Amino acid sequence: MRMIHKIMITGGHPAPALAVIDQLKNIHPECKIIFVGRRYNNAHEQSDSFEFQEVQKRSIQFINLNAGRVTRLISIQSFLQLLRIPLGFVHSLFILTKYPPDAILTFGGYLGLPIAFVGYLFGIPIYTHEQTIQPGTANRLIAHFAKKVFVSFEQSKIYFTQTNCVVTGNPIRASIFKKKSGDILIDQSKQCLYITGGSLGSHAINVLIEKIAPKLLQTYTLIHQTGNIEEFADFDRLMKLKKTLPKNMRRNYILRKHIFDDEIGFVYASSSLVIGRSGANTWFELVALQKPAILIPLPWSAFNEQQQQAELLQSYGVAKLFNQEHSSEQLLELINQMMDNIHGYEEAYKNHSSIFNPNAAQQIIARIFS
Repeated sequence: MRMIHKIMITGGHPAPALAVIDQLKNIHPECKIIFVGRRYNNAHEQSDSFEFQEVQKRSIQFINLNAGRVTRLISIQSFLQLLRIPLGFVHSLFILTKYPPDAILTFGGYLGLPIAFVGYLFGIPIYTHEQTIQPGTANRLIAHFAKKVFVSFEQSKIYFTQTNCVVTGNPIRASIFKKKSGDILIDQSKQCLYITGGSLGSHAINVLIEKIAPKLLQTYTLIHQTGNIEEFADFDRLMKLKKTLPKNMRRNYILRKHIFDDEIGFVYASSSLVIGRSGANTWFELVALQKPAILIPLPWSAFNEQQQQAELLQSYGVAKLFNQEHSSEQLLELINQMMDNIHGYEEAYKNHSSIFNPNAAQQIIARIFS
């Protein structure tokens, strides 16, 4: 077993990173963890990111990395992001000079690439995990100098050399299996829908739900995670909508900017149907908990990964796809159709229990320390 006294964890997917961190603290409590990530949700807002808040709760050193990325949108912000790309490599040089680790584990993305590249130049062993079914550009580049590439999907192996690629599955937060309610109170006489746009929330999903929330609340309890992007102010707008509803509906419309680790297990356990994006983290959590879902792929996800992941889950008979360009009324109709046959979707999971590996985080840690 290699002696690793300090490990740096970074990259664009906070949920599997947090899952590995929690396991690492249990298995190797003597190992110091440094997390390099995104302090704020974006460069022009001062709202704390989900990953920053969760890392702080774990009393782990958090270092904010100033880096840019290539986006598919053409705007002033996109141009400014391009200018920040060289800054990311310079800042990574400063970080690794000041806090040199024994190993680096990156979860890809525009935050992972500069840290991994500079770390490689410093002779630090690099490990990376690819969460999605079709790898992004950053991880394809990182793979060229990584000692090991861990992938979530068997289908991802074709993009990497077979000698350093290992299928581990996607690390899942242990908290999704814990059913502490926190301060969330749910009317148990009604079926519950969980609406989520991921850690940042989804403006498109929020708008779709906003138009049909009063109709949904006639039948269901809604737990709606909006995110906290100040540009859209979705949470504040939906809170105003909630205040206009009858008292019994207000009680059954539970709005949160984020669902944190101490409540996520209860939210999942209470929900019959999940409505959200089809990122890999959501995908594997749904599979782990065998939750039927309506998946609304992010249209501009890298290499159309979310569409592919949603199609795969739909092919198992446990989920349905929905295009965010379709109307709220069409979404309402699909929700009601799925809820009418919710037990059929739950039963379909029994044929696909082998696609989830509960030991993904442990396997990654074992490979790094071996």
